Amino acid sequence: MIKKISDKDKKDWENFLNSSEKLENKDNINFKSSRRYTERSIDLHGYTLDEANKKMTSYIEECYGKGISKINVITGKGLRSQNLNDPYQSNNLSILKYSVPNFIKENNQLMSKIIRIDFEAVENQSVGNFDIFLKRKK
Repeated sequence: MIKKISDKDKKDWENFLNSSEKLENKDNINFKSSRRYTERSIDLHGYTLDEANKKMTSYIEECYGKGISKINVITGKGLRSQNLNDPYQSNNLSILKYSVPNFIKENNQLMSKIIRIDFEAVENQSVGNFDIFLKRKK
């Protein structure tokens, strides 16, 4: 399909080419975009509660020190946890999905480096991970 260029379009193009007016280079525009995340992930499958809490403490400290802004924590959904069969243990706090964010929330030293924890993902039964958003290192 061949389109014929109108005389008006030809004249406008000719005027543009002969004009001394400069066009703004859109490649050089500094976009003030929303915050860009430097993201890291950690998989806690197979860790005990104590091991997971220790690992998260050191991992948050490390990521904060490196200027990482988002951590994706993979805990699993807790569906295969053997702790569900033990009537003497909390169903929620014996599963990493619930215990790890609760441990972090209760730790003032870690929370001083954190903007927020995505508790909506923690509460969502169909999700086995959650995000932690870190503050910028001062």
